[in-house]
Amino acid sequence: MVKVWWRLRLGLLIAASLLLQGCASLKGPDPTDPLEPLNRKVTAFNDMADDVVLRPVAVIYGQVLPTVVRKGIGNFFSNQSDVMSFFNSLAQLKLQAAAKSAMRVGINTTLGLGGIIDWATELKIDKHKEDFGQTMAFWGVSSGPYVVLPFFGPSTIRDSLGLFIDNKTDVNQQLKDAAAKNMLTLLRLTDKRERYLSLSDAVKQASLDPYTFTRDAYLQKRLNDIYDGNPPMLDDFEDPDQPAPMVAPNRPSATGNQEPLPQTPKP
Repeated sequence: MVKVWWRLRLGLLIAASLLLQGCASLKGPDPTDPLEPLNRKVTAFNDMADDVVLRPVAVIYGQVLPTVVRKGIGNFFSNQSDVMSFFNSLAQLKLQAAAKSAMRVGINTTLGLGGIIDWATELKIDKHKEDFGQTMAFWGVSSGPYVVLPFFGPSTIRDSLGLFIDNKTDVNQQLKDAAAKNMLTLLRLTDKRERYLSLSDAVKQASLDPYTFTRDAYLQKRLNDIYDGNPPMLDDFEDPDQPAPMVAPNRPSATGNQEPLPQTPKP
């Protein structure tokens, strides 16, 4: 009798689980991702390109180069990103963050052999990551829908424009030597992919739907980046039934306090 009861209970649990999944599938498309069918196709293309080219190259890169060499390469590109963070911090009126980025660039470029050695972190000078997408968000530009870019991956309409501007103004893009420019671009891409090998493998293994997991994680991270680690709670938005916009009614000021925007941006 006990066995029959547990079998019946297990059957009811399975049926309830299937019913809940069915209800979830009947729910309309995610309002933040109206381009989901197209995005999934681009994601499949990116996954194929990664499996065939990027991941194998990154694996070899990690196996051939010693850790200390890879760390130096990562520091070199991190130092370049501090240059962009400096200008974007200024554009967002974050004067303290801009000053720290300038100090990091100055110290690491001179004492750190062009940025290969990260002395600034050893001196407890915090790194602030700011990009043009965050700058546009600061000034009230809404994110637009979620998109997946070929080769570049998760983004939004606003962040896609920000990525284009960041790439055009990147330090490496100012080089006259096309061969050197392309080599540095490929090296940066390979180094970044190698650092995310374990994470990408974990996502594929642990997620029932890696696409949804990646999308939600990206949007949440961008919201966290825009608000410097202090994103507003859901209650701060007018309609809890609607998804929280990437740019909320209030924005972080240069002092870290919340300043009202001229108008509430639309998601």
